[in-house]
Amino acid sequence: MAEQGQKQAAAKTESHDPDFPEAFLQFMRSGWREDPLEVAALPEAPNYEKRRAALSEAFPGETLIIPSGNEKVRANDTEYSFRPGSDFFYLTGDRDPDSVLVLRPTGSGHDATLYTRQRNSKDTDAFFRSRNGELWIGRTHTLREKATELGLQTAPLGELGTVLAGSAPGRTRVLRGFDANVDRAILQYEPDREKPRERELAWVLSELKLVKDEWEIAQLQAAIDATVRGFEDVARVLPADRGVKERLLEGVFGLRARHDGNDVGYGSIVGAGAHATILHWVRNTGVTKPGELLLMDMGVEGDNFYTADVTRTVPVSGAFTPLQRQVYDIVHASQQAGMDAIKPGVKFREVHKTCMRVLAEGLRDLGLLPVSVDEAMDEKSTVYRRWTLHGFGHMLGIDVHDCSNARNENYRDGALAEGYVLTVEPGLYFQPEDDLVPEELRGVGVRIEDDVLVTADGCRNLSAGLPRTSADVEAWMASQREAGPRLPA
Repeated sequence: MAEQGQKQAAAKTESHDPDFPEAFLQFMRSGWREDPLEVAALPEAPNYEKRRAALSEAFPGETLIIPSGNEKVRANDTEYSFRPGSDFFYLTGDRDPDSVLVLRPTGSGHDATLYTRQRNSKDTDAFFRSRNGELWIGRTHTLREKATELGLQTAPLGELGTVLAGSAPGRTRVLRGFDANVDRAILQYEPDREKPRERELAWVLSELKLVKDEWEIAQLQAAIDATVRGFEDVARVLPADRGVKERLLEGVFGLRARHDGNDVGYGSIVGAGAHATILHWVRNTGVTKPGELLLMDMGVEGDNFYTADVTRTVPVSGAFTPLQRQVYDIVHASQQAGMDAIKPGVKFREVHKTCMRVLAEGLRDLGLLPVSVDEAMDEKSTVYRRWTLHGFGHMLGIDVHDCSNARNENYRDGALAEGYVLTVEPGLYFQPEDDLVPEELRGVGVRIEDDVLVTADGCRNLSAGLPRTSADVEAWMASQREAGPRLPA
């Protein structure tokens, strides 16, 4: 141990590492107690094993390499909070950066090995000198402890280079874009990586994630329930008679997300007034105003990274004006029509068309459509989209836009199946500078978004804990304000 420590002392481990006196180094190398750590297998570890088996079945005889990703620099020597790649976590449950899952073919399938950092324990100077040392970041797992927890064979990350070098050309697939070192290593042996078989790994993983198992649905429901509480928290601090900063509301929801889950699942959109017409308004620099609408698109990411994605549009004063209510009710009718259409076997695009037709009919009733509803819905026209802007929804799961690498024929052009979880989120947006709408409509934006599970005979709204009709929204706002502010318990 002393010899190993002296070797490490000869070289600094960080750019800002001071030249410690030898007396201090010797003092730091002794007198530490090693407390035992009880590690048990994660109850969900069998789920990860089943997913690896499904992936193995899709690629017999091939080596599959799936990295977790690397930490990203935020500024100078600080990093963003690390979140492992979703596909990697889906297959392993491991949360650490720089780890790499390798599935190597055998006669009956694949052997799975997780190559990961070794513990910077008190046996090394890295314990107190490296920013990955346990004095800096706390106790980490040994390889054996991690293997026990995940139900997965582990090996030192330092051995990965030899494994990559030994991967058979033409029989190796890599999930690219997560670890530059892995990408470079494989490119060294197989320069031509831009080919369909390389992309196939990504779409197979996405399609495996389309159907959620019971554990995944429970994870989503927990994240959605926390999101409901977060919206309640915001409503309780939103004044009816004066303005507050959008960032106050963002922060209140963020507190709930960090307390009840891992974090927010994406940058919260808090759009007051005309900001509601900006689809990805994440700067949140505005101020609410009584009499205007407030659109909030927010979701809690749970401890296992499954995320909610919910939008509500509320009247700041507590009551809709007649015109605001008319627009809101059109969007609600569109959303309800979409939910009513969802069931196994229905095409994803049919749900989209159902929602959009209701919106187009509403735009006609508002006197905005320059053509008939049928002509507006024709693929050669689609002029209604000036005010709808986006589709009806997307898949939801361990990513807020889950399964995004799935092939069109199994997603956007495909049919829904039992176990899919998706959002239903139609909207109407009238830009403040749009001269084709009446002045009183300019700057009005409404979106209603819920997270639904496709069931055997329809769908179940997982976010039904929040109101959807205009009357229920008004009653909910009143009840939340009467209850008053609260801290997460």
